[in-house]
Amino acid sequence: MELTNRITENYNILNKLLFIVVFLTGTAALAQPSVYTTANAHSHNDYEQPVPLNAAYNEKFGSIEADIFWHNGELLVAHTTSELVLHRTLEELYLKPLQAYIKKNKGYIYADTSRRLQFMIDIKTEAVATLNKLVELLQKYPAITNCPSLRIAISGNRPDVTAYASYPSFIWFDGELYKEYPAAALSRIVMMSDNLKKYTPWNGNGNIPAAQRDTLQQLVNRAHAQGKTVRFWAAPDNPNAWRQLMKLQVDYINTDSIKALSAFFGKEKK
Repeated sequence: MELTNRITENYNILNKLLFIVVFLTGTAALAQPSVYTTANAHSHNDYEQPVPLNAAYNEKFGSIEADIFWHNGELLVAHTTSELVLHRTLEELYLKPLQAYIKKNKGYIYADTSRRLQFMIDIKTEAVATLNKLVELLQKYPAITNCPSLRIAISGNRPDVTAYASYPSFIWFDGELYKEYPAAALSRIVMMSDNLKKYTPWNGNGNIPAAQRDTLQQLVNRAHAQGKTVRFWAAPDNPNAWRQLMKLQVDYINTDSIKALSAFFGKEKK
């Protein structure tokens, strides 16, 4: 009996080690893209698209963003308070459709089970109260929280970093590229984002000025060394700008132009 228990214990340890190796290998590969596809595309303020979620999903985007407000007992999707009158609930606009996709694809977000989706939720109201309500709502959707190819990343107003590890395992966080994080918080951060305009006034034409490009490259390299993906928001949104960001090995290209970026990646592969 004792021998059997030891064998079982060793087997479990080996399985855990194998999982860690596979996870870290996958993270490292993701953090250094060599070939860009729509898996590297981020649909910025996706809810402002004529067809929210579906447009980016149909192009197999790797990341989709929605801003939320806790308002009158509901989680509403909006960019500003003036849009709250549209009464677009997170549940109807995103959670129910995501659940339907997962059920259709037998537990995966995409029919191609190697494809992953990051659903980034940007909190616009008070961090802790809004996130607690979001966790409550997500727990009603186990298909989403248990999906191995869908990850929820919290951005915008976030709780103190010391609290990151206290949230359920299906909650991850979008880090800020310039910040240093304690190890416990870093382990719950899935991506590092920042405002490109903080580092350069570059307008998307020509090359990024050399000194500013070098600063950006150092930031990207540091994030990659930590196993984190990178995204810049407020970046120029045109083919030359996308190409410049790709040269920096930025993992997610921020866009409001879903079809144009998808077509661009298709041409770049040829």
